[in-house]
Parts: sequence; structure tokens; C-alpha cells
Amino acid sequence: MPAACRTRSLALVGALVAATAASVLAGCSSSGSGSPGSGTLRVDASDTACQVSANTLPAGPVSITVSNTGSKVTEVYVYAPGDRIVTERENIGPGTRATVTTELKPGSYEIACKPGMTGDGIRQKITVTGGDASATAAADPRLDAAVAAYRGYVQQQADATLPVGQQFAAAVKSGDVARAQALFAPSRVGRERTEPVAESFGDIEPKTDTREDGVEPGQQWTGWHRLEKSRWVNGTVTPEDAPAGSPSEEDACSPTT
Repeated sequence: MPAACRTRSLALVGALVAATAASVLAGCSSSGSGSPGSGTLRVDASDTACQVSANTLPAGPVSITVSNTGSKVTEVYVYAPGDRIVTERENIGPGTRATVTTELKPGSYEIACKPGMTGDGIRQKITVTGGDASATAAADPRLDAAVAAYRGYVQQQADATLPVGQQFAAAVKSGDVARAQALFAPSRVGRERTEPVAESFGDIEPKTDTREDGVEPGQQWTGWHRLEKSRWVNGTVTPEDAPAGSPSEEDACSPTT
């Protein structure tokens, strides 16, 4: 793997540690709407505002319900300091709702609503307080072992998948339909094995794995399923397929391509 790609890949895997820890902690914590440490947050996302139902929450599992009251497709992110993504939910259509559950440790966060799914978003600050139970769970050696094992697994999948993804992209660009067909499934193996990770990093998922029925108005359709249609439905390689199969360096160095 090129040095630049390995650096990027390791950075992504490092960010995964926090997400994995949150998932494990959620399983170790009490659940239910009335359990200690649980919380709920309602977000009303319009074209011009991002209203949250509370600015202070207890540490622990949090269920976030997003209502899109605007006219544009929106997405909502929870950011830790430094714009580190804690969780996000994309493709929330006008007049619809979506719910995402995550684990929040004590600290300061920002909720960002992104009408049109672009830009830095309309942001609201929230504070998460308490968290003694989470701190105790975080010190559990079983949790450390689980995170370390999963981190190694994700890195292994990234290292194995990247070369095959690059071969698939090369076949697309050269117009070799038969080779592209042969490499299509192998190029997806690592992504499918680490799908929770793939969905944790901003817009990588919609760029690489959106199906035709999930393309929003104005969205450029790229990724595996765009190329899948060209190969098995159209049976040809079009000029538009080259950029669709040519991820940026940032995307190419992620565990999802």
C-alpha cells in the first residue's frame, strides 16, 4: 500500500476506535427510555434552521430523532471537537423522519443539519454531562481487547481490498468489460465486511455504494452500482463511467474502496 494511502487508512481506523467503543459501551449499558444514563434528542431540520430539543444530555446511549420539515433532502451529523464525526444520518427526505442511536461521553458536541447535504451545516452546541458508568466500562480490559481486535480486522480488510479496487477501476478506465465484471464482486468484499465502518465516514458511502433508486435529484451517481449497471445492463463502458470508477485519493485510501 502506498505510504499516503496507509497514512489515510490508519487515520480512519484510528477514528473507528471511538465508534467501536461507543457501540460496545451501548451494549454494556442499561437500555430503555427510563434507564439511567439514557437520553433522547429531537432535531427539527428545515432549510434554514436546526432546532434541538435539549442543549444538555446525560452521558450514555442517546436516541436522536430527526424530522425534516424543509423542502430539501438533509443530513444530520453529531461532531465531537475537531469536527470528528461521532455519528450521522444522510438522505433524510422532506417530510420524513429518521432515528439514529449512538453513545455520547461527557464533553461538548455540535449537532449539524445540512440542507441539500452540502457545506458545514447549521449547527447547535450541546453538552453531555456525568458519565461515571461509562468511564468504568471504558476501563474494562475486555473492551480494550475488543477494540484492538476489530481495529486489526478493519486494517486487514483495507489492506486486502485497496489493490483489488484499483484493479477494478483500471479495468473500467481501459474499457475492459470482461475484466471489470470479474473484479466487481472481489472489489466489494472488504467493504461489505466492514460496512459499519464504511457508513461512519462522511460522504464516502453515498459516493461509492448508492443504488440507482437512492440517487437524489441533482446528485451525481458514482460508485459500484453505477458501474454494475453499465456492465450487466448496458454491456458497455461509457465515457461517463471513467470518473464514476475513479475515486479521489481520499476515497481510494479509505477502507471502502
